Amino acid sequence: MANKTIRIGTRDSELALWQAHTVQKKLQDLGYTTEIIAVKSDGDIILDKPLYELGITGIFTKTLDVAMISGKVDIAVHSMKDVPTALPNGIVQAAVLERANVLDILVYKGNTDFLTSEATIATGSLRRQAQWWHKFPNHKVVDLRGNVNTRMQKLKDNDWNGAVFAAAGLERINLKPDSFINLDWMIPAPAQGAMVIVAMENDDFTIDAVSQLNDIETEICTYIERQFLRTLEGGCTAPIGALARYNEEEDTIDFKGVLLSIDGKQKLEVDKKVDISEWKKLGFNSAQEILENGGAELMTEIKTQLKK
Repeated sequence: MANKTIRIGTRDSELALWQAHTVQKKLQDLGYTTEIIAVKSDGDIILDKPLYELGITGIFTKTLDVAMISGKVDIAVHSMKDVPTALPNGIVQAAVLERANVLDILVYKGNTDFLTSEATIATGSLRRQAQWWHKFPNHKVVDLRGNVNTRMQKLKDNDWNGAVFAAAGLERINLKPDSFINLDWMIPAPAQGAMVIVAMENDDFTIDAVSQLNDIETEICTYIERQFLRTLEGGCTAPIGALARYNEEEDTIDFKGVLLSIDGKQKLEVDKKVDISEWKKLGFNSAQEILENGGAELMTEIKTQLKK
C-alpha cells in the first residue's frame, strides 16, 4: 500500500478548498501521493434557513462523512468548529493542525459611530448573536448564511453596519478588509481557528500518514473546548463559547467558557487556570460548574426555544 493515493475530501467553497490544498501540500512534502475530491454539502445548498432550524449537527460535515464511509474519499478536512463533538461510527480524528487566529472580528462599513448608537449587525451564529446582544442590547441582529465569500457579498449588498466573521477564515483566503475590529471580548466557538483531518479508523496507512501533521498543543486545547461543549450538550447550536490556551512559561492551561441565553440577557461564564497535568478533565469540570450554577435550566430553556 506504500503507493496508495490519499484522496482528500472537501467542500467546494474557496475556504474549504484552501484547507484541502494546505493539507495536500503538507502530505506531498512528506512524500505521499494525494488527490482532492470536492463535494457540495447541504449546509452550502440550503441558505434560506438559519442553521439551528435545519436541526442537524454537522450539516457541513455529513456529506463528507458519507463519502468517506462509502469509500469515495480517504480523509476529510474541516474547520474544526463545524465538526460535531461525536464523530460517526468508524470515523476518527487523525490530526489537528496548528491553530490560526482564534478571534471573531467585526467587518464594518463606513465608520464605527454605530457602536455607541443603534445598528444592524449580521451573523448566522447563535453564539455571536447572544454575545453581541449581551454587550449591545439595543442593536438589531439579522441572520447571515453562506460561505465566507457569500457572506462578504451580502454585507456589501445590504444596509447593515457590519457582520461578524472568524478572523482565520478571512485571513486564509486573503479576504480580510482594512475595516475590521478584533472582538477580543467575544469568546470564540470551541476549536475556532483550527483545522481537523478525519479518516476511517481501520485505514492504518492513511492515519499513519496524516498523524504526522498533528500539532499537540492545538490538539489538547481543542479537546478541552470540545469536551466543554459536549458536556453542556450544545451540539452545534446553543450559544456556547470556549477558549483554552497553553501558557508555556507557567506550564498551565488558561480556560474561558461561556453559555448565554439566546437573547444574550443571561450569561454564565467560567475562567480557570490549571496545571497542564489536569487538562484531560478541564472541559468537563468547567461545564459541570456552569450546569450546577443555572446552566442546566438555561440549556433546557434554549432547547425549548429552538424547537418552536
